[in-house]
Amino acid sequence: MQTLQDILYKVRLLQVIGSTNVKVSAIEIDSRKVRDKAVFVAINGVHSNGHLFIDAAITAGAVAIICEEMPTITIEGITYIQVKDTSEAVALMAHLFYGEPSKKMKLVGVTGTNGKTTIATLLFKLFTQLGYQCGLVSTVQNQIGNRIIPATHTTPDAVSLNALLAEMVDNDCSHVFMECSSHAIHQNRIAGLQFTGALFSNITHDHLDYHKTFDEYIKVKKKFFDDLPSAAFAITNVDDKRGTVMLQNSNAKKYAYSLKTMADFKGKILDNALTGLQMIVNEIEVHFRLIGEFNAYNLMAVYGAATCLGIDKHEALTALSMLTGAEGRFDYIVSSQQIIGIIDYAHTPDALENVLSTIKKLRKGYEQIITVVGCGGDRDRTKRPIMAQTACNLSDKVIFTSDNPRTEEAADILKEMEMGLDSASKRKYLSISDRKEAIKTAVSLAKEEDIILIAGKGHEKYQDIKGIKHPFDDKAVLMEVFEIMGK
Repeated sequence: MQTLQDILYKVRLLQVIGSTNVKVSAIEIDSRKVRDKAVFVAINGVHSNGHLFIDAAITAGAVAIICEEMPTITIEGITYIQVKDTSEAVALMAHLFYGEPSKKMKLVGVTGTNGKTTIATLLFKLFTQLGYQCGLVSTVQNQIGNRIIPATHTTPDAVSLNALLAEMVDNDCSHVFMECSSHAIHQNRIAGLQFTGALFSNITHDHLDYHKTFDEYIKVKKKFFDDLPSAAFAITNVDDKRGTVMLQNSNAKKYAYSLKTMADFKGKILDNALTGLQMIVNEIEVHFRLIGEFNAYNLMAVYGAATCLGIDKHEALTALSMLTGAEGRFDYIVSSQQIIGIIDYAHTPDALENVLSTIKKLRKGYEQIITVVGCGGDRDRTKRPIMAQTACNLSDKVIFTSDNPRTEEAADILKEMEMGLDSASKRKYLSISDRKEAIKTAVSLAKEEDIILIAGKGHEKYQDIKGIKHPFDDKAVLMEVFEIMGK
């Protein structure tokens, strides 16, 4: 069992009351999980303030309290430590408590608005196929080798994350690929980790419910690259207008990928069809199973990272050519009547535009594009009218429906979406709040070879309504409706 002072040496301490030479059994940020000899770290969170639960943590057996504000009354025998930022402190402490796991692996982080899950998943699949034992931390799932661990957040809290990385070390993982969300960066969940490399996909309108301004959102993403060591590599998408800015203050070795300009990792699309992408990558022609220009960008990012991690370019491209993407990312099925159903996680205006633009390019003739889309509750409301207009601009028919309404009323969200529509768009949409009914209606409207896009939830297997997660799987529902309707 380690002592408190063993895990504090990287933390800036403002005040100490009591001894740091005490044995500690665990680090906790949830007072309900505190057991005998644990350290409780009081986090000022978005929804709750951990300082309100200090007494409960002590009652449960905590021997030390890490806080930003010292309690007015302290208890004899309990160690109290004041720090400027408990979210940073807990991350640094957790990394030391779990034996600095990131130093024992090649840890690669992926950030950006869209593409994080696909890039991280493809890297995991690629290196696994090449014979490495790998770990994955993603929105869809966490994985250690073949063992799947359900994910609750894109990036876990700092204690859970370091525990997971330590488990990956214990299972001989040499490479770990991790999505790094803007929330995780801002909340210091990845503070103290040693990254071998980092990738930037793109940045578009998202999470303004949390970050408040687009500039703040950009700065948070950029901080990830600013904090990289000189030994790390950083790869950016220079076709994104903020791609170069992301790396401008980074000490890491800088690389770029592109489809449109000169770059270290340059791709060109020769053919984009439902059978996949035919591309030239750094003068090598290769066919990929993935579909769409957005996946061409994802593939270039993965190819760049593989090269920076020492994989031969021919070996990397050969392995990549055999891979499929992440669940719920342009995931498609074809019905008995040749109606194509596509499930995609697109939940931002830019992601929706990318997917629909890809579908339009894949059409052979004048097949209808029927889009089923909603917007999440308790999230950035400004994107709702934009999402609605984007769907109508690029579809023949659109059905607005419930996504994860959370604590909001689905009908209110639909009204805010409808407010973004111009007069032409108002003639091509329906609003059906029941998501299953919306999917049924889309199928009933579809004729042979039409394309149905069900956007927004992708891999999710639930609908969050009034705090309850009801089972719901877009792909399973679509397959069931195809069968019932004989389509």
